[in-house]
Amino acid sequence: MRLNFLDRKREITKLDRAFNSSEPVFVVIYGRRRCGKSTLLQHMARRTDIYYLADQQEAPLQMQSLAREIGRSVFGFDQVSYPSWEVLLTAIQNQMSPGTALILDEFPYLVKKSPELPSLIQKIIDSRQNKIHLIICGSSQRMMQGLVLDSTAPLYGRALEIIKLRPLEPGWLPEALGLDPITAIKTYSMWGGVPRYWELAKPFSSQEAACKELVLDRDGILHEEPMRLLLDDMRGAGQPHSLLALIAGGANRLSEIAGRLGKPATSMTRPLANLIQLGYIKRDLPFGESSRSSKKTLYRIEDPFLQFWYRIVLPNHSMLEQDLIDEVYLASRQKFKAQTAEVWEELARKSTAHLEIAGYRWKPAARWWGNGLNGKNMEIDVVAESLDGKNLLLGEAKWEDKTNVQSVINKLEKKAANFPKCAGKKIILAVWCKQRMTAAQEKHPVLTPEDVLSVLK
Repeated sequence: MRLNFLDRKREITKLDRAFNSSEPVFVVIYGRRRCGKSTLLQHMARRTDIYYLADQQEAPLQMQSLAREIGRSVFGFDQVSYPSWEVLLTAIQNQMSPGTALILDEFPYLVKKSPELPSLIQKIIDSRQNKIHLIICGSSQRMMQGLVLDSTAPLYGRALEIIKLRPLEPGWLPEALGLDPITAIKTYSMWGGVPRYWELAKPFSSQEAACKELVLDRDGILHEEPMRLLLDDMRGAGQPHSLLALIAGGANRLSEIAGRLGKPATSMTRPLANLIQLGYIKRDLPFGESSRSSKKTLYRIEDPFLQFWYRIVLPNHSMLEQDLIDEVYLASRQKFKAQTAEVWEELARKSTAHLEIAGYRWKPAARWWGNGLNGKNMEIDVVAESLDGKNLLLGEAKWEDKTNVQSVINKLEKKAANFPKCAGKKIILAVWCKQRMTAAQEKHPVLTPEDVLSVLK
């Protein structure tokens, strides 16, 4: 069941400018699989443009397939045999109308069989004879970055636009799947922002049914999804797979991760940085700490679906191979709830910079953990400084059916008095929870799923 086309206004603006340029342009689009790159390109392609989805056939068959696609628009183009990419690209330049866009989707498949292709395209882009727009797209983020962002690559510096397509924000879920805000948060905590996952889940009567059939079932479409992602994006999947499993299992510090793998901490820095760049994990720092000097870094999985898979599917692999799907689901219900609470807390922080709270606008929020003024350890879910630097927001995020807001505020007041970074600031206390308070009850800002989703679009 197809979703309606959602968002991508920024990307559409850039592509529209490129497609309508009076001069030939080169555009690069990349991002993890299933994020909607092909859908976006098909949405933007005009009737006269050529869209070609590459596969992993040998080079002669790829050239034949591309010629056949062009032949639908250029009469007789596919009646000729093209012995090389150079001959084919020259023919394309000679026979396609000026201003036409040639869209090569899954470009890394072409390069894998024909490593000379980027250099040939570079010559065409640099030549004065070039008259068409060229758009290349790929799901292998590693290969696409190597082809375009590496300063030694033939195509480096040639692109008018380099667009990394990211997962959708959770605020689009109510529109996409017809959900109320609370159900949308629960849904996002499992599927994240990948539109294809939303599309696959849409026909099911419940999230439980979708989870069981798509993910927990050993033949489910998404049962082995993380390995596919890692094979797309990394030279080898073994080490990143192990890192994600450890982080999901609670090894969040560099020393813990290295110790579990029996390797020096220095050898972990680069593979962790790669996973951050791909959007799979993130560095978590306490509010006010410098990313360069702090030793308090925690590594956490950023993508909700990966977090769910490594917490639920991987540890229960043997049971799922025996078709004990219902048993695994039942035993994991508390983990589902815990993950939703974690995702809600993260969305509370993410929403802060987009909301006006207590009459102020705020800088990006962070969590804080450490020793308070009394020397005892404590944590605060949401801490942010106002744009003018005069105010400090302290907040708690609660995911429960009914929250005693006053009790949460009382605890926040104690934490504020014990917080070591409050000096000279006006303190604003806020609560993120499921239910809206009445005007008479609401002495402090209370933010609901509806408030959060309204700004995360």
